[in-house]
Amino acid sequence: MDPLSENKIILVVQRTRLDDLIARFNTVNNARFYVEHQGADFSDYQMEDATYKRAVGQIKGILARHGRLQTLDRAFLPNFIFGPSDLVVALGRDGLVANILKYLDKQLLIGVNPDTDRWEGVLLPFAVSDLDLIVPEVFASGRPVRDITMARAELNNGEIMFGVNDLFIGPQTHTSARYSISVGDRKENHSSSGIIVSTGLGSTGWFRSILAGAAGITSSLENISPDAFSERAFEWDSNYLYFSVREPWPSKTSGAAIVFGKLTSGSPLILVSHMPENGVIFSDGIESDFLQFNSGTRAVISLADKKGHLVV
Repeated sequence: MDPLSENKIILVVQRTRLDDLIARFNTVNNARFYVEHQGADFSDYQMEDATYKRAVGQIKGILARHGRLQTLDRAFLPNFIFGPSDLVVALGRDGLVANILKYLDKQLLIGVNPDTDRWEGVLLPFAVSDLDLIVPEVFASGRPVRDITMARAELNNGEIMFGVNDLFIGPQTHTSARYSISVGDRKENHSSSGIIVSTGLGSTGWFRSILAGAAGITSSLENISPDAFSERAFEWDSNYLYFSVREPWPSKTSGAAIVFGKLTSGSPLILVSHMPENGVIFSDGIESDFLQFNSGTRAVISLADKKGHLVV
């Protein structure tokens, strides 16, 4: 069937847990033996996989009616070049939407929930069956779009990484990160478990977890209710970020005064690594895609000069 338009649609898909197990153990039977040997329910993996593969088949049929369709595996995102007018559709979990957004520049993204009984879908407002209505509306500029503020890490060697939910700067393993930190006219040396920089989109995730831990400690020491910290999420398009230092260690050579704060367009976070090896910067929980942050590397953490655009 010929598409109804010449618009290009990029469908981004991801592997299921069963796909990952088969890649690891070579066959379904081997994967079943491993999972059941661990006392888990293998049928849950199979049901999830079947539901997702069925959704992939359905969504391909729908999208092919509305444009020239290309399917892209999530693993190839870092090297894929999107056209300026491509419409991008994500079929998967919420994390897939965040992962895609940092590789886009002005393209619109539609998040589709393949399994509404399984996934909460905060970033996946649509079901597969909605797309016959939604896609034409998007092409006709008739759908609302939410802007998503991103974080940006730029190194002194020219490398750049974007974060949609958050950036992590610290050790690759469970060791101490050593670096100098400066915000405005404040500067000190640190030894810590690393730094989390959070966006508005990520403020209900890792950022909330950090505040919950801090609130629990504070309430135990100072008799302050944890509820005072529990609702600190901020808007997806907020023109600021927050940074949080994890487990700072005060010593003769390291301080613990600069541990939390707001970053704006005029007040970036500047970090210089003192780690001879294993220093990294990664975003949105994708540890395999990282920048090296070793001795002498200078990182400027700031608001990104681009935003994500999520169809709602």
